[in-house]
Amino acid sequence: MARQRRFSPDELTGERRRLYQAITSGPRSRGPQSFALTDADGALRGPFNGFLLAPRLGHALQELGAAVRYATALSAREREIAILVVAASWDSAFEQEAHESVGRAAGLTGTDLADLREGRRPPLDDARESACLTLTRALVDGDVDDATWAACVPPLDQETVFELTTLVGYYATLALQMRAFRV
Repeated sequence: MARQRRFSPDELTGERRRLYQAITSGPRSRGPQSFALTDADGALRGPFNGFLLAPRLGHALQELGAAVRYATALSAREREIAILVVAASWDSAFEQEAHESVGRAAGLTGTDLADLREGRRPPLDDARESACLTLTRALVDGDVDDATWAACVPPLDQETVFELTTLVGYYATLALQMRAFRV
């Protein structure tokens, strides 16, 4: 049972209204829609409704989320592989559902998605994708040891590792919030 109140769009005012508009009219709403941001009544789905509980933090989180989705050097496949590893690690049903859809659009196969969901390593021919997977698994397991770092940097550079660790932290935060609030 959800522990978080659902915010109906018609009740939103002030900062909550501005945050709702930023989410529903920002980069997540443009281009192909791989998953719905709102339900049939217009209420925000997944972690986004929770952002409305504390709009100042919600604005910061939604801007960070937009940056890790749309403003990094990670390819769409690299990004979705990392997000799906985090979702599987945290057993985050919303992120799993939403980002399997995004992952399919980015070219991940049904087998790739099943492997990531079940904690198996999909066959990845691309060295950067493989490094992103290895590094993300190390991060969700707790640490990146020297051997893992040496295997991943290169082909990744330090800037990309910074972006990847930020992405992993962001999606772990969302998973934690959704778990606590039973979203």
